[in-house]
Amino acid sequence: MFEKILIANRGEIALRIQRACRELGIKTVVVHSEADREAKYVKLADESVCIGPPSSAQSYLNIPAIISAAEVTDAEAIHPGYGFLSENADFAERVERSGFVFIGPRPENIRLMGDKVSAKDAMKKAGVPVVPGSDGPLPEEGTEIQKVARALKYPVIIKAAGGGGGRGMRVVHTDAALLPAVSLTRTEAEAAFGNPTVYMEKFLEHPRHIEIQVLADAHRNAIYLGERDCSMQRRHQKVLEEAPAPDITARQRAKIGERCVEACKKINYRGAGTFEFLYEDGEFYFIEMNTRLQVEHPVTELVTGIDIVLQQIRIARNEKLGIRQRDVEVRGHAIECRINAEDPFTFTPSPGRITSYHPPGGPGIRVDTHIYQGYVVPPYYDSMIGKLIAYGATRDQAIRRMRVALSEMVVQGIETNIPLHQDLLTDTRFLRGGTSIHYLEQKLAQMAKRATAT
Repeated sequence: MFEKILIANRGEIALRIQRACRELGIKTVVVHSEADREAKYVKLADESVCIGPPSSAQSYLNIPAIISAAEVTDAEAIHPGYGFLSENADFAERVERSGFVFIGPRPENIRLMGDKVSAKDAMKKAGVPVVPGSDGPLPEEGTEIQKVARALKYPVIIKAAGGGGGRGMRVVHTDAALLPAVSLTRTEAEAAFGNPTVYMEKFLEHPRHIEIQVLADAHRNAIYLGERDCSMQRRHQKVLEEAPAPDITARQRAKIGERCVEACKKINYRGAGTFEFLYEDGEFYFIEMNTRLQVEHPVTELVTGIDIVLQQIRIARNEKLGIRQRDVEVRGHAIECRINAEDPFTFTPSPGRITSYHPPGGPGIRVDTHIYQGYVVPPYYDSMIGKLIAYGATRDQAIRRMRVALSEMVVQGIETNIPLHQDLLTDTRFLRGGTSIHYLEQKLAQMAKRATAT
């Protein structure tokens, strides 16, 4: 096993990886910005290295600084967590060229799946169903673009090939709006991702967001760990996730899971990964693959009993998967609420000092967070300050436990979105299960309209 791993991330995921390393007896090095000097995971690490000022571009995205930190501390491997450089093929390549192990997929895997056009093409060849759309990048000629849209029938969605995280996409409902939308998306894609390539897909009206978690080793062994429903979203950003997905049968799970496993083998995938699908009218449509650990991985861990971070580390050490598909059993139900430092309904960020903090507890409750009383939430990064996860024998029990946990959780000094989650956990449509990816935004729009009227 590795003797020392450098964690190239911050926040709750840095602490999560650190705990997995400690369980395996591995020493940890944490890199941090000047803004994160007092973070819990920095204090708990065997070693820490400040790699720059608060700006992400000068710290957590600073590849030379991270490599240098690994060199001076004699780390053997680097875990990127999620976000930041976790899906940067150039970073993975640089890590390996510098003599370290990248705890994640091979650079070529990241590069292949990072371009949404090449990813869809690879999935088609692997037999994974994809959303109907353009055959590759959109052409330059306007009339040819219109032909593609008319063949698919409106509405359609224009997507950046290098996009991700809900960015670089635009829905189009008419011929008149099509070409301006394509032009604008290309411009934005070039600015945000350094790649102006865009493609087109049929816009599904009421889909759910269902994803399949996979693990694959370097010896062509792969398994799937069931599915998650991540349909409760705002601006393409997930708010609440659960596993298993309501109303997905064991037969459906096995069918799509086996296709994902076969795709892993065909592209020679290594590590943890997630196949993301839109699900409508009983059909799965591939949209992208995340070649990293997901924020919502805890719900899968709770219903399968498999520690995904530990598996990542073992796979990176070139070990064979010690789990076979027949060993994977989904039991019970788990729900995760992302706790953000923001106004619960306007979503304005709320950085600042936490004057009082009390985490919830009880059967089936897990809290993944790096905050503590007196901790200052910096204004420079994503607003998520933790994840509250509830597990139960049934979905109903998980929901009831989550309600209790939310009522017990105290975070004072800043605003959080806990009230929004409390509202969702009593929402009739959520309780029924199977809401579309558009449901939360529609609900929030109605709430805003009522507030304006009064």
